[in-house]
Amino acid sequence: MLRLVVFGLALMVVAACGGSKEARAVESLPETPLMCADVEDVVITAEEGRMFRFDVTVRSADTGWDKYADAWEVRAPNGSVLGTRTLAHPHVDEQPFTRSLTGVEIPADITQVEVAARDLVDGFCGTVVGVVVPRP
Repeated sequence: MLRLVVFGLALMVVAACGGSKEARAVESLPETPLMCADVEDVVITAEEGRMFRFDVTVRSADTGWDKYADAWEVRAPNGSVLGTRTLAHPHVDEQPFTRSLTGVEIPADITQVEVAARDLVDGFCGTVVGVVVPRP
């Protein structure tokens, strides 16, 4: 069962609102009892125009090639996928781990996004983190 961090209640933006080009989301729900991939942290950095870099930290119950976090995705508030980072191998001995995705285009009318991680076996079932999109 997906646990969603409610934007209005659980968002904490570390960067000041005064034109900062980076934002962090840090408040999330406690670790899920299932063997899901949980997003633990998200850092968004503005690139050129409406393009952004995402640095996402994931914790998962990787056991090897049979069960591991195989992707994470950036979603708009309406659920549409804005970007996907495929994870090509297990991270059994590297937990949590952080991976980046550059060139994610976010339309100007979207001010908040969420990031969810996928497990090869259990799909999208872990902690989802919401974050405010910084102004470019």
